Amino acid sequence: MQTHTTKAVKFENEARQTVHDTLTVEAPLQISINSAPFTITMRTPGADTELVTGLLFTEDILRDPSCYQLQPRLDPRREIPYMINIIGDTPATGNGALNERSILSVSSCGICGKQTLADLNIRGGPLKTREVLDISGLGGMFRHMHDRQTLFQQSGGSHAAGAFALSGDMLAVFEDIGRHNAVDKVIGALVRAGELSRAHCLLVSGRVSFEIVTKTFMAGIPVLAAVSAPSSMAVETADALGITLIAFCRDGKATVYTHTSRIIEGNRECQKI
Repeated sequence: MQTHTTKAVKFENEARQTVHDTLTVEAPLQISINSAPFTITMRTPGADTELVTGLLFTEDILRDPSCYQLQPRLDPRREIPYMINIIGDTPATGNGALNERSILSVSSCGICGKQTLADLNIRGGPLKTREVLDISGLGGMFRHMHDRQTLFQQSGGSHAAGAFALSGDMLAVFEDIGRHNAVDKVIGALVRAGELSRAHCLLVSGRVSFEIVTKTFMAGIPVLAAVSAPSSMAVETADALGITLIAFCRDGKATVYTHTSRIIEGNRECQKI
């Protein structure tokens, strides 16, 4: 269940009427590792396996799905998962497992569960892929992603993320009330399908934050494109991590902030900055 209908009173041009609005569902999902509580994340139910896989991968906790099992437990009242227990070998955990995470992570912010600034450290050198992207193909990618945003079309209250190959082929698209959750669902789906290495572009429907950039880096995806604006920290982090960050991708326009050498327009290279 991804939507919920609720009664409301709508005012328009000094008139009022009772309406039944469709809302995007936001519900908690408790995640435990070997039966020890790890975090509670607020998300839109659906693709919970992909969400947890992506979260474990991008947080550098468990990066190989073959090393662990997911055990969903259903909420008998709503028939949706409310807890997933991860059974895995301790030696298989990554560096992220050393960082404790507070018990609640809200859907709007993926880093609020971090307890100290040291937890934000990103390990590994910058991405060095040399493949170039023709920026004229971005519009088609965003159209393909928009066509799959059925939840947004119903409620207007969800974000989307999509992964595309260098050829422009769509690999995965997911929606969620949280921007970072949608990204985790996409990355988790690709990890489970063994197709993460094919992903060259990650598209997001909203703005770009530091958290989205770091997840893109952990997935090894060199190009990140967004409909809306990036934050200053997102641009600085993308530059340091070797990610080409593109924002304001709408109405035939796009602004490239970092690593412009990966971008061409037809047969012309993007002007270096």
